[in-house]
Amino acid sequence: MSEAIKKIALLGSTGSIGQQTLQVVRALPHRFKIVGLAAGNNIDLLTEQINEFRPRFVYYQDREAQLHPTSGEYEFLSLEEIARHHQVDTVVIATPGKSGLSPTLAAVKAGKNIALANKESLVMAGEIITNEAKLNKTQILPIDSEHSAIWQCLRGETQPPTRIILTASGGPFLHYSPAQLNRVTVKQALKHPSWQMGRKVTIDSATLLNKGLEIIEAHWLFSLPFENINVLIHPQSIIHSMVEFTDGSVKAQLSHPDMRLPIQYALSYPERLPNPQLSRLNWSQVNNLILEPPDLDAFPCLRLAIEAGEKGGTCPAVLCAAGEVAVELFLAQRIKFTEIADLIEQALAQHQAITRPSLDEILAADAWTRQKVKEFAAGDTPC
Repeated sequence: MSEAIKKIALLGSTGSIGQQTLQVVRALPHRFKIVGLAAGNNIDLLTEQINEFRPRFVYYQDREAQLHPTSGEYEFLSLEEIARHHQVDTVVIATPGKSGLSPTLAAVKAGKNIALANKESLVMAGEIITNEAKLNKTQILPIDSEHSAIWQCLRGETQPPTRIILTASGGPFLHYSPAQLNRVTVKQALKHPSWQMGRKVTIDSATLLNKGLEIIEAHWLFSLPFENINVLIHPQSIIHSMVEFTDGSVKAQLSHPDMRLPIQYALSYPERLPNPQLSRLNWSQVNNLILEPPDLDAFPCLRLAIEAGEKGGTCPAVLCAAGEVAVELFLAQRIKFTEIADLIEQALAQHQAITRPSLDEILAADAWTRQKVKEFAAGDTPC
């Protein structure tokens, strides 16, 4: 008896996670079929993907652009229409920033399986999304290597964990002095020592903001208080996270640092599928697995994210928006690396938080933050 082929809608197909997702699908065509592709402005790459995978539905941001695929026919739909379409089994949310929020909600309300790589959706609107997921019996399958590791460690357990330990590579600037951090260039920050990622996530990993977002995401995914979620720096990126249980036992998930593994597990769940393209750990080369606490003074973005998560309400939305704009400014070489944290802190300090916000209030906080951070950077608003 042949296995059913899962029909996949991939939102964010031209980004790093999107391209790696397509590598998994390409390696396992007897198990997965792409029925929807969505991208931003990389029209040339999207056209190549359409020619290869022949999706039924397509979205691209720049409607003025002309796509000329040489094979297949497709229907143009919005992100939300693709996410909830009845022909879709699993939606991969790999779009960056707040652009993932609306299609994630659409998929949740439609009861789709969601392979989630977009952190901002749960960080901004975790309570809304998780409540809708429970109501519609939707499975949120994490793609982040850390959350996938926790999810895998929890499988088969009948009792909740007492503590989650997220690991972080520490980025390229581990143990840098304040003076060195102040001189960091864009080129240096985009050179991650362990992972192949998009530009925004790579910078967030360098500032450790990414790890702060993951703490908030873990809070919603695994229903654990913030004080029970810890971070340890692990430069080798082999231990992807750990879970501690009530008896003191700790489970960890280890593998070669390759995002295709958690992507494949989210797509194939509850099965594990053989894939010869995925690297195996060479234990003869694994030495001295280092674990150490993060330096919150050197990397204040992590501290700011934890504080925003604990305050809740609209504060995490402000954190996301401020981080997104600040990273754009840094990549444009308009601010220093260390000023990313400064801008986030200023936005959080001036924001009047709303407890248990509606979706409209979350989006309003996002819009307010984006404008304020640009004003801060331009020197138009007093700090």
